[in-house]
Amino acid sequence: MIRLKTQVLIFLLGTIWGVAQNTGYELVENIGYYDSAAQEADAYLKERCKLDVYYPKDTTNVAVVVWFHGGGLEFGEKNIPDGLLEKGVVVVSANYRLHPKVQHPVYIEDAAAAVAWVFKNINKYNGDASHIFVTGHSAGGYLANMVGLDKKYLNKFDVDANKLAGLIPFSGHTITHFTIRKEMGIIGTQPIIDTYAPLYHVREDAPPMLLITGNREKELLGRYEEVAYFYRMMKVNNHPDIELMELDGYGHNMVYPAIPLLLNFVKEHSK
Repeated sequence: MIRLKTQVLIFLLGTIWGVAQNTGYELVENIGYYDSAAQEADAYLKERCKLDVYYPKDTTNVAVVVWFHGGGLEFGEKNIPDGLLEKGVVVVSANYRLHPKVQHPVYIEDAAAAVAWVFKNINKYNGDASHIFVTGHSAGGYLANMVGLDKKYLNKFDVDANKLAGLIPFSGHTITHFTIRKEMGIIGTQPIIDTYAPLYHVREDAPPMLLITGNREKELLGRYEEVAYFYRMMKVNNHPDIELMELDGYGHNMVYPAIPLLLNFVKEHSK
């Protein structure tokens, strides 16, 4: 585990990646990631299950970052964090259906459908399907964990989760998400680990992982500690490529200082 003085780190990593690359970028918005039959059969799916692709127009075989927004599985909208603009990567930002209109595991199924779409289509947007990294903040980090660790969700779309180049959850639950617990009638302060917990799916052969949280004293209820336990159990299971970083000075809202760490991880794992 590494504790980071983030102001210094952001400066150093910023010099690595540069301010803005010269290549022009294009944004294509609101692409449905389910097939047309599924969209016509479900109006809410058609409304929410869309993604945006932000890509460099004149560079091919580019690493891809799939970003899931936070919001407790109850609110939020797809967005591309400022720190990911013009950084030499393709960014895919996806919406998913939300509680209370749907319940678990629909959120995870939608996230898997979006990632599967990326595998099958990202070459059209100059992306490299062999270098797909899944990330997101809070609920989005939880979805990244679940899609990458419980292989059944991507298997449904004939995609092997182990083909992901990396998982980079930002302050994501590793126990069962509190909204899913609420749907089960369990209060948010009662932790459980079941099939909807990333901790339930620790395994040696999972994709490379970078776990990032805010400071343990500033984070949400035990978020650092649950992520740290996940890290330890992955090490116990002999996972060869996992790192935990705690951002001093930041609480749960730690996207800004975490982005350079994500980009450096992508760079190192795209060689």
